[in-house]
This record gives sequence, C-alpha cells and structure tokens, in this order.
Amino acid sequence: MNKKLHGNVLIDNSFIEAEIEFDQKIQLIRKIGPANSKLKRIIPGFIDLHIHGGGGSDFMEGLKSSSNIAKTHARFGTTSFLATTMTSPFNQLHHAFLGIQDTYIKREKNEARLLGVHLEGPFISTDKLGAQPDYVRKATLEEILKLHQIVPIKTITIAPEVFNHMDLIKDLTAMNIVVQVGHTNGSYEEGIKAINFGAKSFTHLFNAMSPFHHRQPGMVGAALACAEHAELIPDLLHVHPGAIKVALRSIPNLYFVTDATAATGMPDGEYKLGLQQVHKCLGGVRLKDGTLAGSALTMDQALRNLVSLGMSVEEASKRLSQIPAELIGITDRGIIKENFYSDLLILDEDLSLKEIYIEGDTL
Repeated sequence: MNKKLHGNVLIDNSFIEAEIEFDQKIQLIRKIGPANSKLKRIIPGFIDLHIHGGGGSDFMEGLKSSSNIAKTHARFGTTSFLATTMTSPFNQLHHAFLGIQDTYIKREKNEARLLGVHLEGPFISTDKLGAQPDYVRKATLEEILKLHQIVPIKTITIAPEVFNHMDLIKDLTAMNIVVQVGHTNGSYEEGIKAINFGAKSFTHLFNAMSPFHHRQPGMVGAALACAEHAELIPDLLHVHPGAIKVALRSIPNLYFVTDATAATGMPDGEYKLGLQQVHKCLGGVRLKDGTLAGSALTMDQALRNLVSLGMSVEEASKRLSQIPAELIGITDRGIIKENFYSDLLILDEDLSLKEIYIEGDTL
C-alpha cells in the first residue's frame, strides 16, 4: 500500500503545499497551493559525495564497516552517498573496495544507498597531502580499472600537475568517471588546462590546494575563475564563511560535502582515518600535529550552517542534493519528482529532522 505525506514540499526549487503518494518511488504529487506556514517542510534526502566513515568505522577497514557507516549517516538525513577511500597501497584499496561491495550491491534496512566510490588519492601531490598518508604514486588505468570492476568509481581526485596525470583526464572522463582536481600544488594555468581536458570539479575547495594570490592565482584561482562545479566542507572550520560566500558568487554549481570520518556521530576521542590516528575535539577532527583531518560534520548540520550564513533552505537543499546527483549522473534522486526514489526528509521549524524516508522506507 502506498504511503502519503502532506506538507510544504520542495518542488522545482520552491515550497508549495502538496501531498506525495509513494512507495519505493514517488507515484503521485498532488499540488494544493502556496506554502502553508502551519505545515512542516519536506525536502529531498541529502546526497553526500565525500564520506570516509562514521559511527566509529572507516571504509578502509573493509568488511562490516560499510553497513555501520551507511546506517550512521542515514540517521542524519543522508539518503545516498559515495564511499571515499584514502591514499593507500593497492592491496589496501583492494581490501577496502571488497568491503564496500556488499553494501553497494544490496542496501539493508536503515542504510543510506551507496552509489559508488570516490577514489581520493593516491594520485595526488606530496606537497598537498593534507591528512592523506604519503602513499602517493602515478595513476594507471590498469589499477583504476581493477578497482572499478569491484565497485564503480564515480569520482576520482587527482593532482593533474604530477606524473603526467593531465593526459589521463580524458580517458577517465570517457569512462564516465568525474575527475576532481584536489590535493594539488598546481598552478592557475595547470588548473585551467585540467578543466579544458575534462576535469569537472574540485575536491574540498580551498583545502589542500595551491592558494589564491593576486599575482599567482593558484588552483583556487582556477576554480574561482572557471569551474562549473566544486565541493566544499561547510563545517565552518575548514573554510571561513567569507570564503564560502566568495565561492558561491564564483562557482555556479558549488555543492557541499561532509568529508566525514569515523568520528562522525561519536563522542570526542581517538578514531581512525585510514591508517592514521585522528582526534575529535570541539567539533573538529585533527591529526596529532593539528592538521584538520576530515570532519565530524553531518549533512543536516551542513544545512543549518548554510542557512545561518543567509542561504535559503531551497538553495541549501539544491546544493546538498540536486547538484551532487546531477554531477555524477544520477537521474532518479536529488529532487522530489514523480518516478524518482522516495528519499524524503521532513523538517521542523528549526530545521531538525523529524522523519527520514529512504527509498520509501522510514527509519
């Protein structure tokens, strides 16, 4: 039997009073009239393209970690996501992909839908490791294809200026893998060249990339000048609110991710990020030397943070759901529309989650 929801539904980037009839997918939307201030808001589920872990687990651990991570992020409104790996030797990446495979093939109860993998490294610059361990090496199609056959790689972060990676961008793009420029010390000119070769996005904009200077614009300058897409971590620790506003004025399809670690959804303490030890304290996650190492951010908090900066709920939702879906070619999620999956969030007045539906199932 179909379920029904009634409220202020976000349709075509505007709230209207409507009733949704749905099971796994949305069967019917009955539009009633203008938004009614007495009703709760209904928005599409969040789509996070950059998650390393959550609930005390890290994807690099392999088996059993994926399900716990998927369930942890589902509690915070993430209804689909990409599992994100760390810079590691091939055998460890292979182990992680095998651990991710079961969750990719079959979504269990209370899990967010795993859409594929974001391969973040090891094809990056040693000059901009950030919190990545130094297992950097040259990218090869052979290695990428071996992993891609286990679980589809949807996005890949590379530094285009090292190891002749620039020449690989066209091949990866032809495979429908979204190339993201990141962990890079490349120049402005190299950033523009990467875009022209087919790179579509930038990984955690501003972080772990050559910064902007008015005589050397760097990779940040290339993104601000020419990028159509870039991801950014809106925990208000990684990027100053003013810089977020600069990016919003410059990059039409800026979207937001958590870069969440095992510390997400957990109390302060010690956790793993790949092979490294990280410490969660005061909302941040850091290496022993103080370097930010991913985050403990959740997507519902990202929504509230963005609204606190003056963004409308409508725009924040688009940048947390629709744009990420479109970037990786997902055509049945990210908006509320008939025949799309019933990934739905019900919000109260302070933007807290009241109900969560993933493919029609309530948590």
